[in-house]
Amino acid sequence: MTSLEILIALTTITVGAFIQGSVGFGLAMISVPVLLLINPEFIPGPLLCATLTLTSLTIYRDRIGIDNADLPWALAGRIIGTPLGLFALASVSRDNLDLMFGSLILFSVLLSASGLRLLPTPKSLIGAGTLSGFMGTTSSIGGPPMALLYQGTEGIRLRGTLAVFFTIGVVISLVALAAVGRFGLRELSLGLLLQPGILAGFFLSSRMAANLDHGYTRQAVLSVAGALGTVVIIRQLL
Repeated sequence: MTSLEILIALTTITVGAFIQGSVGFGLAMISVPVLLLINPEFIPGPLLCATLTLTSLTIYRDRIGIDNADLPWALAGRIIGTPLGLFALASVSRDNLDLMFGSLILFSVLLSASGLRLLPTPKSLIGAGTLSGFMGTTSSIGGPPMALLYQGTEGIRLRGTLAVFFTIGVVISLVALAAVGRFGLRELSLGLLLQPGILAGFFLSSRMAANLDHGYTRQAVLSVAGALGTVVIIRQLL
């Protein structure tokens, strides 16, 4: 990678970390399309590794908003979805993986923008957790299914609860990826490369999380992610 590509990657990660630190999700939706264009090796392991830092910091900051009662159901789903994601990674060629990633980005955008109003019940938490586990393991984008259940809750509950879910879920996915040879020293080094952007984005979000999201940020995330996901798909089809 060139110095310019690294700078673009770090800038994208900073923006994504700022958005997720402010509204609860969005890091992967913003960064995956750009990282795929720079170096597909960033997905999924290195980005998941970088995400772990962001979610851990968010847990500490928003710990009073964590809803522990919902987590076991969601994590049960994550455990179900992770091996399904591993199977997809093992079964799909590299070219088709990029096409799948682009499709998952667009699916995430449509899911987030659908206007559905679902409550976090045991059944919906298991279902969303399973879909999040599959999407998170294959493409690092595990946020939208869970965010859909919490979109009507106050920001600190959404951010805190999702941060715990993502932290444990990311560890599950990284262990699974390592077990099948998809996360090693190469992926770890790429994940460490992204850390300055994670820290910068979180630092910025901590100063604006309480005031930022009045609907406009969410709309911007969906618009940008949808456009970039389309670019990934078109590039792969041409």
